[in-house]
Amino acid sequence: QVQLVESGGGMVQAGGSLRLSCAASGGTVSDKTLGWFRQAPGKEREFVAAISWNGGLTTYAYSVKDRFTISRDNARRTVYLQMNSLKPEDTAVYSCAAVRSWKTPTKVSEYDYWGQGTQVTVSS
Repeated sequence: QVQLVESGGGMVQAGGSLRLSCAASGGTVSDKTLGWFRQAPGKEREFVAAISWNGGLTTYAYSVKDRFTISRDNARRTVYLQMNSLKPEDTAVYSCAAVRSWKTPTKVSEYDYWGQGTQVTVSS
C-alpha cells in the first residue's frame, strides 16, 4: 500500500505562486505514475497534471498548461506541483494520486492511491 500526504496549500492573491508537495510512503513509487487532481466546491474532481515513473512524460490539463509544472524526485519519494500565475478559478482542494502505469492517465478512475488533499485558495 502507498500512502500519500500533500502539503504546501494556502491562500494567495491572483497572480501569485504556490508549490505543492506530495510525499509517498509505505510502498514503491518509482514504478508509478503520479498525478495531481483538484476539486472545487460543487464540482467534480478534475485532472490537473501527471508525470510518468521516470519523469520523461508529463501531461497537463489545458486550463493549467504553461502555468503549472509537475516534477518528481524519486529519491525523496515526492512529487511537486509548481503553480504560477494563479487565478481565482484555481481555488480547490488539490490531491495527489498514484498508479502503476507506463502512461499518464487523466481519469480519476484510473488511479489506485490517493492523498487527503490540501486546500488552495486564490483571492481576486
